[in-house]
Amino acid sequence: MTPPSNDIVAGTVEVEAEAPAWLEGFREDFRALFVERWSPYIGAIVLVALSLGLMMDGQFWGVFGGLKLWGDWFHSLIGVGGLLGIGDHLENPLMHRISLMNITLILGACAAAMMSGDFQIAKARRLDYVWGAVGGTFMGVGASLAGGCTVGGFFTPALFFAASAWVNLFGLMIGAIVGLKVLMWTLGNIKWGTTPPKPVNTAWAKTHGGKIGAGLALAMVAWAAMWLMDGDEKLATRAIVVLGGFALGFTLHRSRFCVARAIREPFMTGDGTMTKALLVGLALGLPLASLLLQREIVDPYLANPARFWIGSLLGGGLFGFGMIFASGCGSGALWRAGEGQVKLWVAVFFFAWSGSLFNALVKPFDLLTAEMTLDLVEATMVGEQAYLPVLLGGWGGTYALTAGLLGLWYVFVRYNESTERFTVV
Repeated sequence: MTPPSNDIVAGTVEVEAEAPAWLEGFREDFRALFVERWSPYIGAIVLVALSLGLMMDGQFWGVFGGLKLWGDWFHSLIGVGGLLGIGDHLENPLMHRISLMNITLILGACAAAMMSGDFQIAKARRLDYVWGAVGGTFMGVGASLAGGCTVGGFFTPALFFAASAWVNLFGLMIGAIVGLKVLMWTLGNIKWGTTPPKPVNTAWAKTHGGKIGAGLALAMVAWAAMWLMDGDEKLATRAIVVLGGFALGFTLHRSRFCVARAIREPFMTGDGTMTKALLVGLALGLPLASLLLQREIVDPYLANPARFWIGSLLGGGLFGFGMIFASGCGSGALWRAGEGQVKLWVAVFFFAWSGSLFNALVKPFDLLTAEMTLDLVEATMVGEQAYLPVLLGGWGGTYALTAGLLGLWYVFVRYNESTERFTVV
């Protein structure tokens, strides 16, 4: 009897190994959710939904407060905390709400990168590390003055109808324009440190990334469940932060959403996709956020920085300049660090370090020390809390102003997409 050919044997094995046809639909859905990139519009809507969920729990999405704590810990560990007036009893980074949110955000981005096959230890050129340090330093100072990064200075305060958010946005735009012009000059005049680095072999991530990512997700769920069942009210609140931070990081990576890109790209490439996605998210989120505020589900001053308007404008300008050199804002730097971008590790470190150092240096002058005014709002030397419904005498004017600002921003971006008149690169 003639033995079967290799082709026939191979074909038999292929048929035997082939999964049932009905499973393919599940595989397609899995790839769409965990492997293929999401639309930035989907990312923006999910991020707004997560932010609203935090607001319903009496919390908010922030970044800088946690990074500043990391910087405080660094200064204490190297022995200069006392010299800088940083207290000896710093809060545990896993108990500090914003710090914990940052940590789980990084883990969420890492899990998403592992599951999609995007995780890669990506070394940068030497000059890029310098720019990461420079950008992170400017971001730390800018966030201190503005009361937050693009998230804590603009995105979240906008959902809380803080007037400082829109002033901060203008400052971010001006800083981004200046940063782009300076960066373009450096590209033509600085040649040191531009040799591409040797790639790092992370084949293990391609092989085992799916399991690692799924393991991280299960670990986050187990962590949150353990705290929820502990019976301690603070731990129960932190359990929400664990899940919320992880979901934020996962969403940011899958959609590659970045507020810095939404602000930068119209001036850099003329592309307005990320900006329009952010506008859609805000257009959907602002009315819902207003209902939470009107029904007093969350304190309207909880995420309203006492920086209107000098701190918001000046801090936004410095932060906008820094994010150009760092290649990301606060949240963008965190999720890119989670997918292995080494330059962003440098940027995050200097962001945390400079934010801590600047706050310590200006503390003796009470520059950023908040005091309660007769109007029962907090005020600093660089501004005060300003709630739009109070400033404008009600919600009617507030809705009109915010709708007008969103519409004006859209018209500007769409016009620039067609003409590139405001593209400065």
